[in-house]
Amino acid sequence: MKSLIFATCTAAVLLPVSGQSPSAPRQGGFLERTLAIGPEVYRYQVFLPVGWEPRKTWPVVLFLHGNGERGDDGWRQTLVGIGPAIRRHPARVPAIVVLPQCRRGMWWTHSPMERLALAALEASVRDFGGDPDRVFLTGISMGGYGTWSLAARHPGRFAALAPICGGVVPPTGVKVPEDHPPLELSSDPYRSMAARIGPTPVWIFHGTDDPRVPVSESRSMAAAMQAKGKPVRFSEYAGVGHDSWEQAYAEPDFFLWLLSHRSARP
Repeated sequence: MKSLIFATCTAAVLLPVSGQSPSAPRQGGFLERTLAIGPEVYRYQVFLPVGWEPRKTWPVVLFLHGNGERGDDGWRQTLVGIGPAIRRHPARVPAIVVLPQCRRGMWWTHSPMERLALAALEASVRDFGGDPDRVFLTGISMGGYGTWSLAARHPGRFAALAPICGGVVPPTGVKVPEDHPPLELSSDPYRSMAARIGPTPVWIFHGTDDPRVPVSESRSMAAAMQAKGKPVRFSEYAGVGHDSWEQAYAEPDFFLWLLSHRSARP
Protein backbone atom coordinates (compact mmCIF):
# COMPACT_ATOMS: atom_id res chain seq x y z
CA MET A 1 0.00 0.00 0.00
CA LYS A 2 1.32 3.40 -0.91
CA SER A 3 1.92 5.89 1.90
CA LEU A 4 -0.47 8.79 2.11
CA ILE A 5 1.42 12.02 1.47
CA PHE A 6 0.01 15.50 1.89
CA ALA A 7 1.36 18.93 2.76
CA THR A 8 -0.05 22.02 4.38
CA CYS A 9 1.26 25.47 5.14
CA THR A 10 1.16 25.88 8.92
CA ALA A 11 2.46 29.40 9.33
CA ALA A 12 3.05 32.65 7.55
CA VAL A 13 6.64 33.67 6.90
CA LEU A 14 8.42 32.72 10.12
CA LEU A 15 11.61 34.61 9.50
CA PRO A 16 11.36 37.50 7.05
CA VAL A 17 14.44 38.30 5.00
CA SER A 18 15.91 41.80 4.93
CA GLY A 19 13.29 43.20 7.29
CA GLN A 20 10.30 42.30 5.17
CA SER A 21 6.89 42.00 6.79
CA PRO A 22 5.79 38.44 7.74
CA SER A 23 2.63 39.01 5.73
CA ALA A 24 4.50 39.60 2.48
CA PRO A 25 5.95 36.29 1.23
CA ARG A 26 6.41 37.77 -2.24
CA GLN A 27 9.33 39.75 -0.82
CA GLY A 28 11.21 36.62 0.17
CA GLY A 29 11.00 34.59 3.35
CA PHE A 30 10.78 31.17 4.96
CA LEU A 31 7.50 29.31 5.31
CA GLU A 32 7.00 26.48 7.75
CA ARG A 33 5.23 23.51 6.20
CA THR A 34 4.04 20.13 7.42
CA LEU A 35 4.05 16.86 5.54
CA ALA A 36 2.42 13.57 6.51
CA ILE A 37 3.86 10.32 5.18
CA GLY A 38 1.81 7.47 6.56
CA PRO A 39 1.56 7.97 10.35
CA GLU A 40 4.57 10.30 10.51
CA VAL A 41 4.23 14.08 10.35
CA TYR A 42 7.29 16.11 9.41
CA ARG A 43 7.97 19.84 9.60
CA TYR A 44 10.10 21.49 6.94
CA GLN A 45 10.85 24.93 5.51
CA VAL A 46 10.38 26.52 2.11
CA PHE A 47 12.05 29.76 1.04
CA LEU A 48 10.09 31.86 -1.44
CA PRO A 49 12.33 34.24 -3.42
CA VAL A 50 12.06 37.99 -3.63
CA GLY A 51 9.35 38.78 -6.17
CA TRP A 52 7.72 35.39 -5.93
CA GLU A 53 4.24 35.20 -7.42
CA PRO A 54 2.10 32.15 -8.21
CA ARG A 55 1.57 33.00 -11.87
CA LYS A 56 5.24 32.39 -12.70
CA THR A 57 7.27 29.19 -12.71
CA TRP A 58 10.40 29.09 -10.59
CA PRO A 59 13.53 26.96 -10.29
CA VAL A 60 13.59 24.82 -7.15
CA VAL A 61 16.61 23.93 -4.98
CA LEU A 62 16.47 20.99 -2.56
CA PHE A 63 18.90 21.44 0.36
CA LEU A 64 20.04 18.57 2.58
CA HIS A 65 21.52 19.70 5.90
CA GLY A 66 24.27 18.13 7.98
CA ASN A 67 24.42 15.86 11.02
CA GLY A 68 24.12 18.65 13.60
CA GLU A 69 20.79 19.94 12.30
CA ARG A 70 18.85 16.70 12.64
CA GLY A 71 15.67 16.74 14.72
CA ASP A 72 11.96 17.44 14.50
CA ASP A 73 11.73 21.16 15.35
CA GLY A 74 11.42 22.01 11.65
CA TRP A 75 13.72 25.00 11.95
CA ARG A 76 17.29 24.05 12.84
CA GLN A 77 18.08 23.12 9.23
CA THR A 78 17.78 26.82 8.23
CA LEU A 79 20.56 27.91 10.60
CA VAL A 80 23.58 26.31 8.90
CA GLY A 81 24.52 26.18 5.25
CA ILE A 82 22.21 27.60 2.63
CA GLY A 83 19.83 29.30 5.08
CA PRO A 84 22.33 31.90 6.35
CA ALA A 85 23.57 32.46 2.77
CA ILE A 86 20.01 33.25 1.72
CA ARG A 87 19.47 35.63 4.62
CA ARG A 88 22.66 37.50 3.82
CA HIS A 89 21.89 37.94 0.11
CA PRO A 90 18.28 36.94 -0.69
CA ALA A 91 18.36 38.64 -4.07
CA ARG A 92 21.09 36.22 -5.19
CA VAL A 93 18.67 33.31 -4.86
CA PRO A 94 15.85 33.71 -7.41
CA ALA A 95 14.56 30.25 -6.65
CA ILE A 96 12.31 28.32 -4.32
CA VAL A 97 14.48 26.50 -1.76
CA VAL A 98 13.16 23.40 0.04
CA LEU A 99 14.72 22.50 3.41
CA PRO A 100 13.49 19.19 4.88
CA GLN A 101 14.83 17.99 8.24
CA CYS A 102 16.34 14.56 8.83
CA ARG A 103 15.26 12.83 12.04
CA ARG A 104 17.77 12.08 14.80
CA GLY A 105 19.44 8.70 14.52
CA MET A 106 18.97 8.63 10.74
CA TRP A 107 20.89 9.72 7.65
CA TRP A 108 19.63 11.09 4.35
CA THR A 109 20.52 7.75 2.81
CA HIS A 110 17.80 5.99 4.85
CA SER A 111 14.71 5.23 2.77
CA PRO A 112 12.26 7.16 5.03
CA MET A 113 14.42 10.28 4.86
CA GLU A 114 14.81 9.96 1.10
CA ARG A 115 11.02 9.71 0.80
CA LEU A 116 10.68 12.79 3.02
CA ALA A 117 13.10 14.84 0.92
CA LEU A 118 11.43 13.92 -2.36
CA ALA A 119 7.90 14.40 -0.98
CA ALA A 120 8.77 17.86 0.37
CA LEU A 121 10.30 18.70 -3.00
CA GLU A 122 7.29 17.49 -4.96
CA ALA A 123 4.84 19.35 -2.70
CA SER A 124 6.82 22.56 -3.12
CA VAL A 125 7.01 22.22 -6.90
CA ARG A 126 3.26 21.67 -6.99
CA ASP A 127 2.20 24.34 -4.50
CA PHE A 128 4.55 27.19 -5.39
CA GLY A 129 4.88 27.03 -9.16
CA GLY A 130 8.12 25.09 -9.38
CA ASP A 131 9.55 24.22 -12.78
CA PRO A 132 10.05 20.41 -12.92
CA ASP A 133 12.80 20.88 -15.51
CA ARG A 134 14.77 23.18 -13.20
CA VAL A 135 15.12 21.21 -9.98
CA PHE A 136 18.52 21.21 -8.25
CA LEU A 137 20.14 19.39 -5.35
CA THR A 138 22.77 20.55 -2.85
CA GLY A 139 23.83 19.41 0.60
CA ILE A 140 26.50 19.80 3.25
CA SER A 141 28.45 17.14 5.18
CA MET A 142 25.89 14.36 5.85
CA GLY A 143 23.76 16.19 3.29
CA GLY A 144 26.68 16.05 0.85
CA TYR A 145 26.62 12.27 1.19
CA GLY A 146 22.86 12.45 0.74
CA THR A 147 23.29 14.52 -2.40
CA TRP A 148 25.44 11.89 -4.08
CA SER A 149 23.17 9.07 -2.93
CA LEU A 150 19.88 10.70 -3.93
CA ALA A 151 21.19 11.73 -7.33
CA ALA A 152 22.51 8.23 -8.00
CA ARG A 153 19.24 6.60 -6.99
CA HIS A 154 17.23 9.03 -9.15
CA PRO A 155 19.42 9.78 -12.19
CA GLY A 156 18.09 12.58 -14.34
CA ARG A 157 15.78 13.90 -11.62
CA PHE A 158 18.01 16.90 -10.91
CA ALA A 159 19.32 19.43 -13.40
CA ALA A 160 22.56 20.02 -11.46
CA LEU A 161 24.21 18.99 -8.19
CA ALA A 162 26.37 20.81 -5.63
CA PRO A 163 27.68 18.43 -2.92
CA ILE A 164 29.71 20.22 -0.22
CA CYS A 165 32.18 18.44 2.12
CA GLY A 166 30.40 15.17 1.40
CA GLY A 167 31.42 11.87 -0.08
CA VAL A 168 30.53 8.26 -0.79
CA VAL A 169 32.32 6.14 1.83
CA PRO A 170 31.60 7.18 5.46
CA PRO A 171 34.70 8.48 7.29
CA THR A 172 36.60 6.12 9.58
CA GLY A 173 35.27 6.30 13.11
CA VAL A 174 31.90 7.77 12.16
CA LYS A 175 29.10 5.97 13.97
CA VAL A 176 26.85 4.88 11.14
CA PRO A 177 23.33 3.91 12.26
CA GLU A 178 22.96 0.14 12.44
CA ASP A 179 20.24 0.05 9.78
CA HIS A 180 22.19 2.27 7.41
CA PRO A 181 21.55 0.99 3.87
CA PRO A 182 24.51 -0.94 2.42
CA LEU A 183 26.50 0.67 -0.35
CA GLU A 184 25.30 -0.99 -3.54
CA LEU A 185 28.56 -0.17 -5.25
CA SER A 186 31.42 -2.02 -6.89
CA SER A 187 34.99 -2.40 -5.63
CA ASP A 188 35.52 1.17 -6.90
CA PRO A 189 32.64 3.05 -5.27
CA TYR A 190 33.61 6.40 -6.78
CA ARG A 191 33.58 5.25 -10.40
CA SER A 192 30.38 3.33 -9.74
CA MET A 193 28.76 6.42 -8.24
CA ALA A 194 29.91 8.56 -11.17
CA ALA A 195 28.39 6.09 -13.61
CA ARG A 196 25.07 6.11 -11.78
CA ILE A 197 24.92 9.92 -11.65
CA GLY A 198 24.89 10.10 -15.44
CA PRO A 199 25.45 13.35 -17.37
CA THR A 200 24.11 15.67 -14.63
CA PRO A 201 26.49 18.66 -14.16
CA VAL A 202 28.19 18.69 -10.74
CA TRP A 203 30.13 21.32 -8.80
CA ILE A 204 31.97 19.79 -5.82
CA PHE A 205 33.32 21.78 -2.84
CA HIS A 206 35.65 20.77 0.01
CA GLY A 207 38.19 22.24 2.42
CA THR A 208 41.69 20.75 2.46
CA ASP A 209 41.81 20.72 6.29
CA ASP A 210 38.43 19.14 6.90
CA PRO A 211 38.79 17.05 10.10
CA ARG A 212 35.44 15.27 9.76
CA VAL A 213 35.09 14.27 6.13
CA PRO A 214 38.46 13.82 4.38
CA VAL A 215 38.97 15.92 1.28
CA SER A 216 39.99 12.68 -0.46
CA GLU A 217 36.27 11.85 -0.72
CA SER A 218 35.61 14.82 -2.99
CA ARG A 219 38.92 14.43 -4.81
CA SER A 220 38.06 10.82 -5.60
CA MET A 221 34.59 11.73 -6.84
CA ALA A 222 35.93 14.58 -8.99
CA ALA A 223 38.53 12.26 -10.51
CA ALA A 224 35.93 9.55 -11.16
CA MET A 225 33.62 12.03 -12.85
CA GLN A 226 36.45 13.36 -15.01
CA ALA A 227 37.57 9.84 -15.95
CA LYS A 228 34.10 9.11 -17.27
CA GLY A 229 33.90 12.40 -19.14
CA LYS A 230 31.18 13.81 -16.88
CA PRO A 231 30.62 17.59 -16.53
CA VAL A 232 32.25 18.42 -13.18
CA ARG A 233 33.85 21.35 -11.39
CA PHE A 234 35.84 21.01 -8.17
CA SER A 235 36.59 23.87 -5.77
CA GLU A 236 39.10 22.92 -3.08
CA TYR A 237 39.66 25.55 -0.39
CA ALA A 238 43.18 25.59 1.04
CA GLY A 239 43.35 25.73 4.82
CA VAL A 240 39.57 25.48 5.25
CA GLY A 241 38.03 23.02 7.69
CA HIS A 242 34.66 21.33 7.70
CA ASP A 243 32.58 24.47 7.18
CA SER A 244 33.51 24.86 3.51
CA TRP A 245 29.84 25.62 2.82
CA GLU A 246 30.54 29.19 3.96
CA GLN A 247 32.85 29.73 0.98
CA ALA A 248 30.82 27.58 -1.39
CA TYR A 249 27.50 29.38 -0.99
CA ALA A 250 29.34 32.73 -1.06
CA GLU A 251 30.86 32.02 -4.47
CA PRO A 252 29.65 34.91 -6.69
CA ASP A 253 28.56 32.55 -9.45
CA PHE A 254 27.27 29.65 -7.32
CA PHE A 255 23.56 30.27 -7.88
CA LEU A 256 24.15 31.61 -11.39
CA TRP A 257 25.86 28.34 -12.30
CA LEU A 258 23.36 26.12 -10.52
CA LEU A 259 20.24 27.76 -11.90
CA SER A 260 21.59 27.97 -15.44
CA HIS A 261 20.94 24.27 -16.04
CA ARG A 262 17.86 22.48 -17.21
CA SER A 263 17.04 18.77 -17.16
CA ALA A 264 17.34 16.98 -20.47
CA ARG A 265 13.92 15.56 -21.26
CA PRO A 266 13.35 12.90 -23.96
